[in-house]
Amino acid sequence: MSLCFITQQIHPDAVTCLNEAGITTRYATEPSMEAVIREIGDADAVITRDLGLSEEALRAAPKLKIISCHGSGTNRIAKAAAAERGVLVTNAPNTNSRSVAEMTIGLLLAVMRRLCEADRAVREGNWAFRYTNNGTELHGRTIGLVGFGAIARHVAQVAGHGLGMHVVAWSPSVPAEVFEAAGVERAESLEDLLGVSDVLSLHRPAQGSGQPTIDAQALSRLKKGAVLINTSRGGEVDGPALAKALETGHVGGAGLDVMSPEPPLANDPLLRAPNVVLTPHIGATTEQALRRMAMLCASQVQDALAGRLPPHRL
Repeated sequence: MSLCFITQQIHPDAVTCLNEAGITTRYATEPSMEAVIREIGDADAVITRDLGLSEEALRAAPKLKIISCHGSGTNRIAKAAAAERGVLVTNAPNTNSRSVAEMTIGLLLAVMRRLCEADRAVREGNWAFRYTNNGTELHGRTIGLVGFGAIARHVAQVAGHGLGMHVVAWSPSVPAEVFEAAGVERAESLEDLLGVSDVLSLHRPAQGSGQPTIDAQALSRLKKGAVLINTSRGGEVDGPALAKALETGHVGGAGLDVMSPEPPLANDPLLRAPNVVLTPHIGATTEQALRRMAMLCASQVQDALAGRLPPHRL
């Protein structure tokens, strides 16, 4: 009987699906790479979430045929080593795009209307907060989208048609006709996008360079008081530079569902920066998205173990 090793909790419907297909499942005893290396052993398949799978873990699983990534990002998978071994690597694109887009809009509203501060004020008896801290209306403002994949397109729809924002996006890999079909203005460069954005929202996958897309220089090109939203990858933003820009007021606020590293270190300056809303990488954590991701992973594992080529191979 084949074994699927699962590094972190996934939706139970997917586990049931695998078991009904005759595939045994086993969870890691704790969500750490050390536990995975110790316990992966005779696994034929792995489903992993943001923990990924290291080269050492790959070496510890001589029977492994597939690594199914529970999400779109695969930057924590030892893909080169897997390719050398002939181990398939798959991901689950577009299964969580609606949930992440909704999280993006939620963070944006929380920052612009200072919702976390308002909640804290009420709990502390400071009803006068309403007289001294004004929010900002989004209607008529420009939102700039860095990247224009499925998540960004959902954000564009809600921001443009729902909130009345002007939407501009930049993506060097997306054809012009895609922007036209979505009714979104296409920026010619990141620099152009930075200069027109009242809100900048990040939606590109990790670029692999190890350098943040939004560094101190990029932040300096934003309009004074612009807001930054990141539901993409923590490494895409220079955290210390952002904290400094928030302190000086050049950046008016930030909503971050991702940070670098995760979880943040106790001395991370963003933890003390003004008008920043932080959430623990929960953009895709909805019942619906978690089930879609897990069920696709289960289907991919079944395909691979039956000798079929699963979809979304990297």
